[in-house]
Amino acid sequence: MNIRNITYTALFFSAIAMGSCSSQKAVTSQTGKKPVPQATSLPKPPPIKAEPEETYRTNLPVIGREFRGAWVASVANINWPSRNNLSVDQQKAEAIGMLDMLADNNFNAVIFQVRPSADALYTSEIEPWSYFLTGQTGRAPYPNYDPLQFWIEEAHKRGLELHVWLNPYRAHHSNGGPVSNLSMVNKLPDMVVRLKNGMYWFDPANPKTQGHVSNIVKDLVKRYDIDGVHFDDYFYPYAAYNHGADFPDTASWTAYVNSGGTLSRADWRRDNVNRFVERIYKEIHAEKDYVKFGISPFGIWKPGYPQGVVGSSQFDELYADAKLWLNKGWVDYFSPQLYWPVDSKGQGFGALLNWWESENTLKRHLWPGLNTIEVKSNDRPSEIRNQIDISRQVLGNDAGEIHWSIAGLTKNPGMLSTLKNGPYKEKALIPKSPWIKAAPLQVPSLFLADAGSTIRASWSTPNLKEVFKWVLFTQYNGVWETEILTLDQLSKDIPKSKEGRVLNGVAIKAIDRLGNESDYTARKIK
Repeated sequence: MNIRNITYTALFFSAIAMGSCSSQKAVTSQTGKKPVPQATSLPKPPPIKAEPEETYRTNLPVIGREFRGAWVASVANINWPSRNNLSVDQQKAEAIGMLDMLADNNFNAVIFQVRPSADALYTSEIEPWSYFLTGQTGRAPYPNYDPLQFWIEEAHKRGLELHVWLNPYRAHHSNGGPVSNLSMVNKLPDMVVRLKNGMYWFDPANPKTQGHVSNIVKDLVKRYDIDGVHFDDYFYPYAAYNHGADFPDTASWTAYVNSGGTLSRADWRRDNVNRFVERIYKEIHAEKDYVKFGISPFGIWKPGYPQGVVGSSQFDELYADAKLWLNKGWVDYFSPQLYWPVDSKGQGFGALLNWWESENTLKRHLWPGLNTIEVKSNDRPSEIRNQIDISRQVLGNDAGEIHWSIAGLTKNPGMLSTLKNGPYKEKALIPKSPWIKAAPLQVPSLFLADAGSTIRASWSTPNLKEVFKWVLFTQYNGVWETEILTLDQLSKDIPKSKEGRVLNGVAIKAIDRLGNESDYTARKIK
């Protein structure tokens, strides 16, 4: 039924049935499906005089958009959990504190590391529980719970996207305790090599490696209600990990040559990673098209690109042709780690960001990684604010950034206040992803009722399961204001007057998890 044909009375009772924001929770499940918020009853204030929704068209303000994320690292207990012997209650309290901090300071995404080294901070039948979670590889938390599921639910309650961060090739971290019988090093010995610094690495050239990691990604996408999958800069390892020696992949290289392979060893290594990145991108979207795939590579592709840039070459050292992935559109968002100050000689933030933008030929999201915790500056908050300003100038309406790491937001005095009083003063929606197809959202219904000094606005839509957020518009003395609300907020008491200004109208829009907007319903108050 078209909602414009619903009677005024039906609108009243449907809105009343949807319930108030104070008693509803948006609950996700391990099936990856998002249930509709549970309905409760509201008191029934009398209806007020408002023009029928179909007769009121107006010019609503443009909604601000910017991706604002932060990395939460679990490896070596960098961020969460802060120790590997915390109780479950302590783990949950730390997580809630971090998510509250992000939401309160107008962030809209969290990049949560769930697989630091062939292990799991979630219930998995493929890899063991992480040493960094419980202090012993393979030991479940007690009492048992699913940390990833908890993070997803709590993030979504606060209107935050949750992206799962995986290290695809690291098999064991040197800070990850002893290599036990439950470790993937011993379970998959034919796929793993040992590096001279004590770490173990999956051989990227081994087809079994690609299949194993592919299964992990598909399992996460299928079972959990995540918003994105994220890889960082660890492909072939940095040379220092093997004390400068070449990566020990002689067995797989010999097999390639004997099979008639013609690529050079360096090109062969890059081809292994390229095919893997393309495969993961396609498999994610085949399972759930709305789940975004992002990579945060080392910030320099090669020295000399752009002219004057010096430093390590991910192309030659990590065998990561990150420029190709961006050129081919094998990512939905691309976050090069631009961890240098604006005035850095040889690695200028602005020069590198402009160069990556020039390579973004398919116009994927380009959201740079900012070194919020370690940036070399006497005034770190001002440095980060300047980098955000530059990003906005370069990227325009598709701006965004990810902060390394969440600790940088709290351990640097003045960082949060600088952001919230400056570039993050207002909440923002994530930029749209027009290359990902999505079903159009239906127009929400809206009902207004007199509640004394306020007007109670209630809203709903037939396809509530497709909604991720709402945008509520209120008009005072002819000027529209906007407010971004979480999914479970289905009503709000709006003051009839504010600072001497009179409420003239109310409007509502639905937003899906890709940032797409529905058409609006607006009601003018007489």
